[in-house]
Amino acid sequence: MAKNYHVAVVGATGAVGTQMIELLEQVTSFEIGKVSFLSSARSAGKKKTFRGEEITIEEAKPESFSGVDIALFSAGGSVSKALAKEAVQRGAIVIDNTSAFRMDPTVPLVVPEVNEEALKRHAGIIANPNCSTIQMVAALEPIREKFGLNRIIVSTYQAVSGSGISAIQELKDQSRAILDGEDFTPEYLPVKGDKKHYQIAFNALPQIDVFTDNDYTYEEMKMINETRKIMEDDTMKVAATCVRIPVVTGHSESVYIEVEEAGVSAQAIQEALKNAPGIVLEDDPANQIYPQAALSENKKEVFVGRVRHDLDDPKGFHMWIVSDNLLKGAAWNSIQIAESLVKLEII
Repeated sequence: MAKNYHVAVVGATGAVGTQMIELLEQVTSFEIGKVSFLSSARSAGKKKTFRGEEITIEEAKPESFSGVDIALFSAGGSVSKALAKEAVQRGAIVIDNTSAFRMDPTVPLVVPEVNEEALKRHAGIIANPNCSTIQMVAALEPIREKFGLNRIIVSTYQAVSGSGISAIQELKDQSRAILDGEDFTPEYLPVKGDKKHYQIAFNALPQIDVFTDNDYTYEEMKMINETRKIMEDDTMKVAATCVRIPVVTGHSESVYIEVEEAGVSAQAIQEALKNAPGIVLEDDPANQIYPQAALSENKKEVFVGRVRHDLDDPKGFHMWIVSDNLLKGAAWNSIQIAESLVKLEII
């Protein structure tokens, strides 16, 4: 008899938590017997509907996880650090969508299309990678498997939803103010807690997260370190420049790679992508077909196009990778991890 799972969503009122709940409603790969929606004390008492039933949101506390099988966390790193291990102690497997545990050597960092088998090494907590990392490694894995990979250089063009609901509102408010000729004071972007804030409407900000001592931002270092961890290759050459642009949903990436194998054609790269799980190849320059952030919204796949040979390096290739950062970049990857745990009979 199939097990009915008790699933908890921590951060149920946030942008990613809301997406998680919507996706859980559609899950058919395992039976959900009970759901718990958890949040801060401020949101406790609000209600959400799940499969026709009204569920009251509760304040997230250690005792909230009694009887929970799968706990999906997306309420910020401080909440994960405070409650994830409490959930594990009460028998739950935690799938964490923050940076709290990503680089912990005891915690698997998983994109199911890339390294599903790493789930077997979990000790109660599984980390969901950064949104920009997820879409890139999902697209590069079929290439790496077939032709090897020596180098990755990525420039991201990231949507404001990656910074949360307040950033989305700031983009909308600034856009209206500029169009109406009104003054405004930036308050949130590029980073709420940093010293200065800049206009995002009709602008591009080459800063996501704060700067580290090496002048890369934490977002850039996340992409570098997470890619190496997921690929289990500490020698992989990775460089990243992460930019926030005035798009609500959908991260875009310009990626340059160098493969190991000689004599690889752009057509061979396209074929590898065409047959890869979770990847949609949209690559027809003659008819102006290529991935677009606006067209990726509300879609679970990673879209790849503009695949072309580098003009100077015979092993170099360029491509354009796009995905909905709230779905594959966060909520959907978390749900896929839960599905893999059931499929692999880990839970």
